[in-house]
Amino acid sequence: MNVEQTVAMVIAACDAIIDNEGYLTEIDKKIGDGDHGTGMSLGMRKAKETLLEKGNFETVNDVFKTTGKAMLFSMGGASGVIFGSLFLGGIKEKEAITELDGYIFTDIMQNSLNTIKERGKASIGDKTMVDALEPAVCAMKAVCSSSMLKVMEAATISSAQGVENTKNQIAKFGRAQYLGERALGFQDAGATSISIIFSAMLNYIKEQGIN
Repeated sequence: MNVEQTVAMVIAACDAIIDNEGYLTEIDKKIGDGDHGTGMSLGMRKAKETLLEKGNFETVNDVFKTTGKAMLFSMGGASGVIFGSLFLGGIKEKEAITELDGYIFTDIMQNSLNTIKERGKASIGDKTMVDALEPAVCAMKAVCSSSMLKVMEAATISSAQGVENTKNQIAKFGRAQYLGERALGFQDAGATSISIIFSAMLNYIKEQGIN
């Protein structure tokens, strides 16, 4: 994938989150503050707007940096830091990337996961976005030497399963942590956002016939 295609893939993810604002809000209302959908939509709208305004990017690094910063500064709070790190953390200290393939994207997402876990202190089983992101990264690593399509398929399937797994977890962070066992049976909104992002990226890759 070239830089232009990377921009389009990220915008596809932005659109998917924006389209699912209401869905994410409903999920978050059940065990959270009910503001996740609004916050994510705000961040992705700003990211999309900034990407379109800037237009030409020379590297994948620039695309991810622009996206992450837009989310960080527009969302604010912990969510802005964590979801901004999904893009910013991955390309930190990376040399210029002009072509994105399965191996490189997996490496970026591994770095993002490391940054998010370091900053948020969450682990698998804590009922957070990590429960979707970490399984996705593990699945990506297993097929990273193959095509971008295979990598994104692996990420999409595993992140969706991660969302399902959060229904059986007791939350360790956010408002949901005070609910204890009453949070069982409900999925985590942050994990759901990760799943939506990967699914949208996969759909873009399929539509464009990218392997």
